[in-house]
Amino acid sequence: MALAVCLLSGGLDSCVSSAAAIEQGLEPAFLHVTYGQLTQRRERQAFEEICNHFQATQRLVVDIGYLARIGGSALTDPAIGLPPGDPHRTEIPASYVPFRNGNLLAIAASWAEVLQAQAIFIGAVEEDSSGYPDCRQSFFEAFNAALREGTKPESRIRIETPLIRMSKSQIVLKGLELQAPLHLTWSCYRDEEAACGECDSCLLRLRGFARAQAVDPIPYRSQEHVESTSR
Repeated sequence: MALAVCLLSGGLDSCVSSAAAIEQGLEPAFLHVTYGQLTQRRERQAFEEICNHFQATQRLVVDIGYLARIGGSALTDPAIGLPPGDPHRTEIPASYVPFRNGNLLAIAASWAEVLQAQAIFIGAVEEDSSGYPDCRQSFFEAFNAALREGTKPESRIRIETPLIRMSKSQIVLKGLELQAPLHLTWSCYRDEEAACGECDSCLLRLRGFARAQAVDPIPYRSQEHVESTSR
């Protein structure tokens, strides 16, 4: 069976992207990267539980804590402070981790070449996201060009972004269609016991479930957040 390296943060998008790879008949090799993010422990838990759900035989966890030392993001530096969630924001928020996806894809490419995998799946979303520049389709097209230049000719690894043009509600519906374990995912930027319901990631997720007319299966600090987003 052909292999695909699936970047799996433990969040909604990466889980559905991984399920899409499996739907295509690819055997997943799950890659999780920690970088000093505020919810690192909870994301790692989600990763392991999703891997167990899919009965994964290949999984790799890589620590690149240097991104936290480089700084520049509210996700890794509590002193910066996460901005209030705003799903309609147009500017790049403080939660952006400079060139994070570039770092993640480089690691994934190295492992894919060793495994002789044919693809790297990443749950990037361009249309309904926080506006991160490394989530744009043009970025992944450029990275695919770099892979062609920087790997062995016989490798032929390609980055796949099955969710790139989807809205969050479409991603929820796709996840339900694929029977992805959405109840095991974690999206909150701030909290690890119950999702805050206030950060960008929580608001986008809640809005996606509401528009899909589905119930978000993870716990939130206050039911009020869930109800206000669904109205």
